Amino acid sequence: MENNPCIICVAITGSVPTKQNNPAVPISIAEQIESTHESFEVGASIAHCHVRNDDGSTSSDPEKFASLKEGLEKHCKGMILQFSTGGRSGAGLERGSMLSLSPDMASLSVGSNNFPTRVYENPPDLVNWLAKEMLKYNVKPEIEAFDLSHIFQAVKMQKDGCLKDPLHIQFVMGVKNAMPVDKQVFDFYVKTVKRLSPNATWCGAGIGANQIVLNEWSIKAGGHTRTGLEDNIRLDKDNLAPSNAALVKRATELCNKYNRPVASWQQARKILQLPLKNN
Repeated sequence: MENNPCIICVAITGSVPTKQNNPAVPISIAEQIESTHESFEVGASIAHCHVRNDDGSTSSDPEKFASLKEGLEKHCKGMILQFSTGGRSGAGLERGSMLSLSPDMASLSVGSNNFPTRVYENPPDLVNWLAKEMLKYNVKPEIEAFDLSHIFQAVKMQKDGCLKDPLHIQFVMGVKNAMPVDKQVFDFYVKTVKRLSPNATWCGAGIGANQIVLNEWSIKAGGHTRTGLEDNIRLDKDNLAPSNAALVKRATELCNKYNRPVASWQQARKILQLPLKNN
């Protein structure tokens, strides 16, 4: 595994956690830039980005994304910027309104599933439109697979020319009412991606206390991993995470355990076939 660097993605804020849940959750653009920079310094090479309104409520405002992008490009030079097009931040075409900013990557959910209190709707017409926008603005999708069918759908879309090869697929496990954290299912996901899309890269994301579980499974299996306060606000049942950087450090310790170098931003861009930037 020594020659297989692990890309660490930090999901810095999301749409759900609040400062009432954990005061370290970054809400303002300035807080997000500072938190991302700290995470970048300790090993994260992808920033998964949402934006919020001043009161902490969710937003898809392209102007807010533009401000965040400008700050991150200034203070985290070379870091891969990945914008969320998730349904918790907006509805319909609003979810892709920031793609014209041409971030390096954007999340793309290609199918629907249940969430804790609602249906996470990703109708085919919207999925296809988001995919076309990503092609138009040269944005690499990260396929968020909440279910096995989402892997098959992503591969079909790639074969149909809706998504570029190679795919980058993230397994999301531990969302209440969606796919639970199950090692045999995880192993089957990995096997299925390798069978259907041999050139694809993959990443594992676990929710809540399962974040560290997916970090370890993914790193040990040779994939990449996601951490951050969006998915998990605690270090353990008794302690809140003091920062996004603390969760990134925890992932880097697992990389050391399994002899996986932590990918630099240059290595991450090469692995994901993204252009190097000298910004």
